[in-house]
Amino acid sequence: MARETLLASWNDTGTTAAIVEFVGRVTSGPDAVPVEERIAVFDNDGTLWTEQPMPVEVMFILERWVEMAHADPSLRARQPWKAAVERDHAYLGGAFAKHYLGDDADLKVVMAGVVAAYAGLEVEAYGEAAAAFVRRATHPTLQRPIEGVGFRPMVELLRYLEANGFTTLIASGGSRDFMRGFAWDVYGIPPERIIGSANQLSYVEQGDGTLVYAAVPDMFDDGPTKPIRIWSRLGRRPLIAGGNSNGDIPMLEFAGTRQRPPLRLLVLHDDAEREAAYTKGAEQALERAKAEGWTVISMKDDWSTVFA
Repeated sequence: MARETLLASWNDTGTTAAIVEFVGRVTSGPDAVPVEERIAVFDNDGTLWTEQPMPVEVMFILERWVEMAHADPSLRARQPWKAAVERDHAYLGGAFAKHYLGDDADLKVVMAGVVAAYAGLEVEAYGEAAAAFVRRATHPTLQRPIEGVGFRPMVELLRYLEANGFTTLIASGGSRDFMRGFAWDVYGIPPERIIGSANQLSYVEQGDGTLVYAAVPDMFDDGPTKPIRIWSRLGRRPLIAGGNSNGDIPMLEFAGTRQRPPLRLLVLHDDAEREAAYTKGAEQALERAKAEGWTVISMKDDWSTVFA
């Protein structure tokens, strides 16, 4: 399908040319890959939509933590409820930044709060709450509706790949069921094509039967867990993988083989005027990209528009 039509927000740069050349090569001619093997996986936070000053899912959970702290004042002295009540976004955003540098101490505290926040809730109710939040909330720094903080060029890339026979999926460290609540509306990705972190579930025999969240984590889909979860779900390696952080390195490494070289994409946040400029948490990924010839997407240079 024509690049000019489907990649309208991509500038005429070497990055865009590399994407179009790769897709052309694996969809026709001697290097054509069968349609069923055309798999493209993408991280979510920082790759498909903004993740600053903290992941959107944390903004969603913040509201629940504040509710819990009002109901039980003793929680106000404990993290992450303390940060939620005091609007200490630096602590929460810092927990994820430290994670990408190999320090998980604060992230474990945050994840424990995430697990506790929705224990006992039915899966459908959680998805509905996530969808409602994305529809009504405003991003605190971009001052845009949350449903409008998806990166328009990346959504165009999803459509371009699908038009060329690719199956597109999300493989993210974010909550699987949080993303399922909004991904169709924001990205056009259906629930069955989302891989993410999750709490354990319990089946409850009432009415038509339901699933509820336990106060126990099941998996954190980041780092080395990403390729494990991709293989468990698909039984195939992706041909294209896209991310933006150190936590995406194993997924990018897992794409393709020596006999069938992949397209590895890394989104670089270098546009302070339109979104944000930072490399914290992506230092190792950027080094690997430079050393191994991964395709780096510059928000500043490669995109004519950032948001829809």
